[in-house]
Order: sequence, then C-alpha cells, then structure tokens
Amino acid sequence: MAVPELWAGTDAGKAEHHCVVIDTDGQRKLSRRVANDETALLTLISDVLALSEGEPATWAIDLNSGGAALLIAVLTDNGQQVLYIPGRTVHHVSGSYRGDGKTDAKDAFVIADQARMRRDLQPMHQGDDIAVDLRILTARRLDLAADRMRAINRLRARMLEYFPALERAFDYKTSKASLVLLTGYQTPAALRRIGRNRLTTWLKNRKVRNSQLVASTAVHAAEAQHTAVAGEKLAAAVVAKSAREVMALDDEIAETDALIEGRFRDHPHAEVILSLPGLGPVLGAEFIAHTGGDMSIFGSPDRLAGFTGLAPVPKDSGRISGNMRRPRRYCRRLMRVFYMSAQVAAQHCPISKAFYERKRAEKKTHKQAVIALARRLNVLWALLRDGRLIESSPPTHAASPA
Repeated sequence: MAVPELWAGTDAGKAEHHCVVIDTDGQRKLSRRVANDETALLTLISDVLALSEGEPATWAIDLNSGGAALLIAVLTDNGQQVLYIPGRTVHHVSGSYRGDGKTDAKDAFVIADQARMRRDLQPMHQGDDIAVDLRILTARRLDLAADRMRAINRLRARMLEYFPALERAFDYKTSKASLVLLTGYQTPAALRRIGRNRLTTWLKNRKVRNSQLVASTAVHAAEAQHTAVAGEKLAAAVVAKSAREVMALDDEIAETDALIEGRFRDHPHAEVILSLPGLGPVLGAEFIAHTGGDMSIFGSPDRLAGFTGLAPVPKDSGRISGNMRRPRRYCRRLMRVFYMSAQVAAQHCPISKAFYERKRAEKKTHKQAVIALARRLNVLWALLRDGRLIESSPPTHAASPA
C-alpha cells in the first residue's frame, strides 16, 4: 500500500494557528485549531505524521516571522519541510475558491492546496545565528532612528510655537551642539540674559564644538524676538526634555551600531561584502539580515535582483509590448541597502562615479542612474558565491560595476 502524501497548510496567528491537512486529491484529512504553544504544536505534528504513516509531510505557512516563529522552529527541528506562501498571495488566490466567506479554516485549506499544486515555492530555513541576531539588531536600529526623527519633529513643532527664530537657526537632525544648548536655554529672555560670552563658556564646559559660533547664532536669534508668547515657560520645559530624549536616542543608536558592527564582522561573508564600494557594516548587516547571507536560495543574480526590486518586470497587454515597470512585491529594506550604498559609491568610488556620470549623460534621471548603479548586486552575488574580494585596482577605462 502506498504511503499517503500529505500537505499541511497553516493560517498563522498570534495566539492560535489553524491547520488543514489534505491529500493528493485535495481531500481534507484533518482540520484543527491549535494554540501557539510548543506542546500543542508537537501534538499536531505527531497527529499529522500518524496520518502520513511516519513519513514527513509538506507544510506551508503564510508568515515567516512573528507569531509563526515558534511553529517554524518546531517544524524544522523535527525534520519537516516548510514552504512559505505570502499572505498577499493567499488573499488574492482565495477568490478563485468556492464561497465568498473568509475563515481561518478556508485560508489554511487554500495554503495547503497551493502548496500541493505549485512547484515554485521556496523551502524556509531558520538561518544561522548571526543572521538572526543581525535581523533583530537592524530592526531595533530602524525603530530607534524612527523614534529619533519623531522626537526631533515634535521638538521643532513645539519650538515653532513660541521661538521660531531659534527653531530655524539650527539643523537639529545633525547638530548635537544645538541639542546641548536646548537642555539649558530655550527662551529668548534666557539667552539674552546669559549673553554670548557666558553662553560660549557654558557650551565649552559641555565639550561643544564651535561653541562661539553656536552661542552667537542663538543669542542673535534671541535678540530678534522680545515678545513672550503665552505658554512659553511650559513649552520651553517640554523642548528641554525633548532635546535630552534625542541625545539619549543618539547614544543608544551609537551603542546599537557598535553591536551591529561587532556581530556583522563575525559573519564569514563580512570581508567580501565590505569590499564592495558603498557597503559599510550597517548596510552590510542589513543585507545579511534579509538574505541570511546564503546566495544559494536565490539561484541566480537575476532572481536576487527581482527580490530586491531592482529588476524591472514586463507590463505588456495586447499589441503593446516592451513596457517595463518595477515589481509591486519586493523587499524594500533590501532595496534601501543597495540604493543607499549606490549613492555613497557614486560620490567616493571613481569607477562607480564614472558609471553614474555615464548614465546621466545618457539622459537618465538621478534616480534611474542610482538604480542602475545599485545593480552591482550581480557582482556581490558572484563574489559571495566564489568567496573572493572585489578587485581594488580600478581599470583604465570606466566600466559598469554590474
């Protein structure tokens, strides 16, 4: 008697998952809601293996992180193959199945049935410890950077209400000196009272660079406003607190960057990635975090380019052909890695700069030229595959880095 081949589709959730198991004919063999708990998940795996007479089943899931992380870890630790089907795909394909209703059981059945019919789904891997650590650290850094930008925007909005001259006097995103100033003096009257000389000394004692220029700029802004706006005292206290918050975020971002760089340099591909112009430890860590550093799962540089959003896809219809557009589904964080690295390389790498200028001479826009330069990931894919560094000596003629 032949061993039954089974597909288990799981609609993942935070507290519970719904699993539906089907056979080669698409008939349901099991439908169950299980808690997101190790004991319950092990019981589910045992019951599915009993249906398949001990042979591994093919599992499919619509999440690859978050609430599904424990389920994926338990499945892979028990030798089960796990396929990933994006939730967006499940949503669109559900319309082709009978019935207009939406339930977890139906979604789980659709996931299982798609895994049964499709051959283009990639198996999921847990990834190595370094890649997982970098994914956590880079996500934390992104949150901190977003918190910092929000805090600066709140600070400037509050200052604009009572002291617009000082609000426009400094770039608070890049000037640490202006943040130090705001921790002590936030109002026109307070700045006029202390004066340039004493304010310069106060800033020097706090190790502020260009303290004389900062003091002069602040006092000049204060001399331009002698009217006290209602609520100024409380608003000034809020601004001082916001400035300290931004400085604390700066310190935490610096600490996180140090952790990212240390962990990134432990990765076997770190030296190869850093050899590519424009890629530093933080952007390199993002690359490892979103690819796992394993190029074999992509198969080719073109597939990696498609995953990154750098390879255009055709948009033909009827007699109209040859139109290309950016894919709608791609890894935006990975696109950011190569876009930012391309901008840096275009400024500091002679070969990349020559390539960028050639594209601009071809009437390409700045964005189009940078994206063309970002296609250097073809080079990176080959370097990681072969385990070699990029050539440091530039050729005598300008050449495409891709």
